[in-house]
Amino acid sequence: MTAVVDTGTSFEELAGRVDAAARAVADLDGPARAVAEELKDAVEAVHRAGLTTMVRAMKADDAARGVLFELVDDPVVHLLLSLHGIVRPDPVTLAERVLVEVRPQLRSHGGDVSLARISDGVAYVRLEGACNGCSMSSVTLRNLVEEALVAGVPAVTAVEVLPNEPSPTLISVDALFMGPDPEKEGWVRASSTAALLPGTVTPLTVGGADVVVVNVGQQLTAYVNACAHEGLPLDNALLDAGNGTLTCPWHGFCYDATSGECLSAPGAQLEQLPLRVDAGVVWIRTG
Repeated sequence: MTAVVDTGTSFEELAGRVDAAARAVADLDGPARAVAEELKDAVEAVHRAGLTTMVRAMKADDAARGVLFELVDDPVVHLLLSLHGIVRPDPVTLAERVLVEVRPQLRSHGGDVSLARISDGVAYVRLEGACNGCSMSSVTLRNLVEEALVAGVPAVTAVEVLPNEPSPTLISVDALFMGPDPEKEGWVRASSTAALLPGTVTPLTVGGADVVVVNVGQQLTAYVNACAHEGLPLDNALLDAGNGTLTCPWHGFCYDATSGECLSAPGAQLEQLPLRVDAGVVWIRTG
C-alpha cells in the first residue's frame, strides 16, 4: 500500500532522520542530553495522547475501523504508531531501539554495532571497533549486545555475530620477484624455514628493521614489528592458528594472521612485507 499522503519524503528518509537524531542525542554531554530527552519525551507525550484518542475513536466506529486498518499498513503510519506503543512494533524496529540504548556504552569503548537482519528468532549483527576483538573487554561488549537484544525483543531468542571478512594485503608481483642476486635487489636473508615453527610468531631483525614472521599452517607472513594501534611490538602476540588470528599482547587488538587486517578496528592494518622462500632460506624485503 502507498502512503495516504504523499509528503515527498520516503519512509527510509524519515526513519533515517529519526535514527540520526537519536544518535546525536546519545552523543551529547550529560546536561544537554537530559534537556534534549525531556523535550523529546514532552513532544512524544502530546503526540501519543492525540494519536491514542484518534485510534480509539476509529476502532469504535464500524465505518472508520476499516480505514484504520488500512492506515496501519502504511509504513510511515505504522512507524509512528509503533514509536508511541499504540501498535506492537515489529522485531526489527524493537531491535533498533535496543541498539540505540546500548550504543553509547559501546562507543565509549571505541566500538559500535549494526543489525543485519532477524530470521527465525536469531538477530544477526555486525560488531565494529573494540567490540570485534579477542580481548576480555570485547567479549564483555558482545555479551552486552546479546543480553540487550534477547531481553528487549520478545521475538529474538539468540544473537549471532557475523564475521568481518578480512581483505588480504596486496603486494606487487615485482616486489616478490627474486633474481639471481637477491641481495642487490633489496632482499635480506632472514632465517631458515626450520627455525620458524608452525603456530609461532618469531621476532627478527632484518636489514636493521624489526620484523615478526607468523607461521600459520606452514604459511609464512612477515610484518613490521608494530601493532597498528599504538606501534607497540608484537613479540609476545598470541597466535590462534585454528582461528587464524593474531592478538596484540598490549591492548588486545586482533588481526587476521595471514593478511594483517585488523578485526578490532576495520581499516587498520599491519604493514606486511614481501617474503620468499628459496631452498629452505627465508628472504624478506624491508625497503
